[in-house]
Amino acid sequence: MIDVLGMTKKYGRFKANDNITLSVGSGELAVLLGPNGAGKSTLIKSVCGLLRFDGSVTIGGYENHTTEAKRLLGYVPEFPVLYPMLTVAEHLEFIAKAYRLSTWEENAEKLLQRFELDDKKMKLGKELSKGMQQKVSVCCALLPQPKAIILDEPLIGLDPHGIRELKAVISELRESGCALLVSTHMIESMEENWDVTYIMVKGRIERVCRRADLDANQSLEDVYFAITEGNSQEGKS
Repeated sequence: MIDVLGMTKKYGRFKANDNITLSVGSGELAVLLGPNGAGKSTLIKSVCGLLRFDGSVTIGGYENHTTEAKRLLGYVPEFPVLYPMLTVAEHLEFIAKAYRLSTWEENAEKLLQRFELDDKKMKLGKELSKGMQQKVSVCCALLPQPKAIILDEPLIGLDPHGIRELKAVISELRESGCALLVSTHMIESMEENWDVTYIMVKGRIERVCRRADLDANQSLEDVYFAITEGNSQEGKS
């Protein structure tokens, strides 16, 4: 569903992403891990069509910048960006009109209730806390019922209820056949449901790890530190 082939993103001579190839199939939860500065957010923004790059990115077989691809893809950015003078309800209405959704109101109400925003519908974007803004961002991404969704550090800023609900939503989306790519530093939060993990170091995919590849006593965290700390030690020698 999400296919990246030979993607390179440069800032001048600096390669933020260097020949990245990855794939996330329908019903698959892919986790993107890496230290700060590894290029994860650049990769995500490129996949979502927010940055120019060399290479190929398709969503459901459509080039990522096309209308067809954008209709299939939901995106929750690391830092929510809401319209300061729109209410919570108006944000959802804006998304519904942008995607030309019909009979969306019931789904919107369910999302607001699930993330404890139903009593905040008339609050302006500028009046919301960081956590509430994150919840609104999640609701906006989920409203069109995308076939693929990308989440960049989605749990940061959420309260315990929000974390629980979003983890449950991620699990439900996976079970329903949605393709999910989640970038996170909270490795333990994805331990239960992940299918494939891409570990990035210095702009490259250093390791592709599938759940079946791990030994019984080996955790995803073990693999991550073996790769990232191993590279760190090599850089110091």
